[in-house]
Amino acid sequence: MVYRIFVEKKPGLDNEARELRKDARTFLGIQGLEKVRLLNRYDAEDMPEDLFDLAVREVFSEPQLDDTSAELSTEGAADVFAVEYLLGQFDQRADSAAQCVQFISQGERPLIRSAKVYILYGTLTDAEILEIKKYVINPVEAREASLD
Repeated sequence: MVYRIFVEKKPGLDNEARELRKDARTFLGIQGLEKVRLLNRYDAEDMPEDLFDLAVREVFSEPQLDDTSAELSTEGAADVFAVEYLLGQFDQRADSAAQCVQFISQGERPLIRSAKVYILYGTLTDAEILEIKKYVINPVEAREASLD
């Protein structure tokens, strides 16, 4: 069974999302971008559900800083896309999470994959969305990921 969790910084602590909005408006000239939400998505396999629930609180998130959700809320979004490392590229976030879960469980290391999910709000054209994707996706190391 594959378990999935989305982790997002609480409002006011979402510096990376606010910086992306600022960069898109300043450097890319995309004035219609009103808000950006940035979430870390974790997919975990080869672990029992109770261990996954513990990992959500202890490994994948910091409860005082992050909000977690099993579902992705995108109501009113202009676009949603995810970015993951290419096969063969080292995903430090996923590897660190797998090591921590293994340490907590004192068992086998689970298979964990991560991706960043970008949720864009505002009045955006297809060309502007493409420009933002080009800005955040380095094709040498990453690709657009499926949302499924």
